[in-house]
Amino acid sequence: MINILVCDDDKEIVEAIDIYLRQEGYGVFRAYDGEQAMEILEREDIHLLIMDVMMPKLDGIRATLKIREHSSIPIIILSAKSEDADKILGLNIGADDYVTKPFNPLELMARVKSNLRRYTSLGSLNEESKGIYQVGGLVMNDDTKEVSVDGEPVKLTPIEYNILLLLVKNQGKVFSINQIYENIWNEDAIGADNTVAVHIRHIREKIEINPKEPRYLKVVWGVGYKVDKQ
Repeated sequence: MINILVCDDDKEIVEAIDIYLRQEGYGVFRAYDGEQAMEILEREDIHLLIMDVMMPKLDGIRATLKIREHSSIPIIILSAKSEDADKILGLNIGADDYVTKPFNPLELMARVKSNLRRYTSLGSLNEESKGIYQVGGLVMNDDTKEVSVDGEPVKLTPIEYNILLLLVKNQGKVFSINQIYENIWNEDAIGADNTVAVHIRHIREKIEINPKEPRYLKVVWGVGYKVDKQ
């Protein structure tokens, strides 16, 4: 069974999300602050986390930062804030998706399914051999889902991995921001610019010696991004 952890200090919101998730056949664990969420993640097999930003003891921002030190499970951030800056902050700290309150439960369920599809495609819940892809010193093993640069392992989140794999598998081809978004998120690219840009920056910080002068992930100004053939 796929297990989802719901963390929010508002118990009514947790209860409502729990009901919708169980109707979809998911196992649900509940937490009401970041510390409880961390404890559950340590002892249970959790496949996705839905977490509020503003919580007592350990808020969603700091909890996400701690989780990303050792786990790449999908994280959907919930917040009453709807400004672009707050959405970017959520992505900057390692979240995979962002939903603002009040939210449509059906939209949240759709985002849960979408993030789980990306997670399972990484082999975290299933195994599918697809080979090894290499560009210079960058190597992606799509069987073990391992990434290395010049022999050093690189830890990517599921979305970061999928974006990089898309570009590496299509070396030399330029993908626009909208094309990247639609390929990875499987939905229309509405307001995709900031979302994609944040993930691209994170990937560069992890795989490039000098992110400002990238060897691998190149920008084609006014067009999009590509990985050159080497």
